[in-house]
Amino acid sequence: MSADGIWQILAGFEDLGHQPLSIVMLLIGSVLIYLGIGRKLEPLLLVPIGTGIMIANLPLGEAVIPATGQQTGGFLYYFYEYGLFNGLIPLLIFLCLGALTDFEPLLSSPRMFLLGAAAQVGIFVALISTLALGLIPMFGFGLKEAASVAIIGGAEGPTTIYVAAKMQQAGADPAIFAAVVVACYSYMALVPIIQPPIIRLLTTRKERLVRMPYSERPVSRTAKIVFPIVSIVVAGLFIPKAAPLIGMFMFGNLLRESGVVERLATTAQNELMNIVTILLGITVGSTMLAGSFFNLKTIAVFVLGIVAFGAATAAGLLLGKAMYFLSRGKVNPMIGASGVSAVPMSARVVQKMASKEDPGNFLLMHAMGPNVAGAIGAAVAGGVLLAMV
Repeated sequence: MSADGIWQILAGFEDLGHQPLSIVMLLIGSVLIYLGIGRKLEPLLLVPIGTGIMIANLPLGEAVIPATGQQTGGFLYYFYEYGLFNGLIPLLIFLCLGALTDFEPLLSSPRMFLLGAAAQVGIFVALISTLALGLIPMFGFGLKEAASVAIIGGAEGPTTIYVAAKMQQAGADPAIFAAVVVACYSYMALVPIIQPPIIRLLTTRKERLVRMPYSERPVSRTAKIVFPIVSIVVAGLFIPKAAPLIGMFMFGNLLRESGVVERLATTAQNELMNIVTILLGITVGSTMLAGSFFNLKTIAVFVLGIVAFGAATAAGLLLGKAMYFLSRGKVNPMIGASGVSAVPMSARVVQKMASKEDPGNFLLMHAMGPNVAGAIGAAVAGGVLLAMV
């Protein structure tokens, strides 16, 4: 074998020597995979994301090379360019989520819309915080960058990707998109770690022990069918920028509730959801490139993201406490935390904490109401940001 051939084989080691931060990214990818497999922390998200990080940061970056006139791009480049950045994968995820969502807990108790709306406060806290940080020259965040970061507070991954991509297309700093997407999905996966301390801080044990027997009024099949149709029309008329997200979400739900397209509903709930989850996770991970990830702006996005998550959780809890007092102790304020979308992770956190305080307390169905409302609220807030910025 010639010397040139040997050097070609060893080129990966040489490139790794020139890009030592790639080693750090490989370690980060390994940690996320460990958390997904070893600790069972949202493996459907962390395993694909961790794998995507590792593949994208391998020497020479063959998987993420952009396409040029002389060569084709890496396969992750095409996933990113034609699946993530143009909004296709987020919209398909919303379709699948709609097919998986039961709106009955929300429709049977419409007041839960308020808790979902309250949690969107996190978006506007993050917006103001990012604009304030942008006054420091080294960060230089403008309104478009602030809107991209703010949407993390909705804790709704597809909405975050959709809005951040639109902001980049409108002129936002391209480095922000990758940081925002990774921050959002990382924090969504870590909801079981982030939310419990905030819930314990803002609620008393007496409040956490409140039982809410599930005896809400039944919702007719007609109401379940009419709701997604009306939602599509209302979104199109009042919040056109949110219409693609809400439209696909409600279309998926209509497949579920219509009862006449079972094959389509089943496909959206299973095969299609699994496919787009794989593509989403590995593509999100591929945006975490060492060359662009380790900088002040990225660190700021991650800090602002946790502020947004914390503010959203706190706002939902505070409104939950208000409902607790107004109802004279009949509403458990913990369900306000599930207004932070992250469906169904935040609802599961509430149920787990309720069970820990009182093994006989079942809040999951109550928590799913604000949880679903939070998903709708995040899409609406995203549409408002797109319309205003």
